[in-house]
Amino acid sequence: MKTYVNTYKFVKLTTNAHVNDTMMRIDPNIALVFSTDKGRIEPEKEVATAPKGDGVIRIHRDSKGRKGKGVSIIKGLELSVDELKALAQKLKKQCGCGGTVKDFTIEVQTDNRDQLKLLLEKMGYQVKLAGG
Repeated sequence: MKTYVNTYKFVKLTTNAHVNDTMMRIDPNIALVFSTDKGRIEPEKEVATAPKGDGVIRIHRDSKGRKGKGVSIIKGLELSVDELKALAQKLKKQCGCGGTVKDFTIEVQTDNRDQLKLLLEKMGYQVKLAGG
C-alpha cells in the first residue's frame, strides 16, 4: 500500500508583486506554485437506469446503416444491463445468430421476429411486433 504525503512547492518571487493568496502566504515575496493536496478528483459516474415503459416489449425490424441487412431490435425491457446481456445471450443461442446490447435495447441479427416473439412470450413477457 502506497502512502502519499502532501507536498508543497514554494517559489521566491523575483519582483515585488503583491500576492493575493493569503491562505498559504508566509512571506509576501513567496507564492504557492504547486500542491499535491487535492490531486485529480473525478466526479462519480452516474449509473444509467433503464427507461420506464408501458410493460409491453416491442420488436422492430431495422436495416438502416447495415448495408441492407436486417436486424431485430427489442425495446421496452426494464432490466439492468447485466440482465439484458444475459437475456440477449439466451435469445442469440436460440436463434443461432449474433447480436448486441446497446442503450437498453437488444439487437439480434435476424429477420425472424416471430421466433423472437415466441421465445419472449415463453419467458412471460407481453410482446408486440412493431414497424414493418
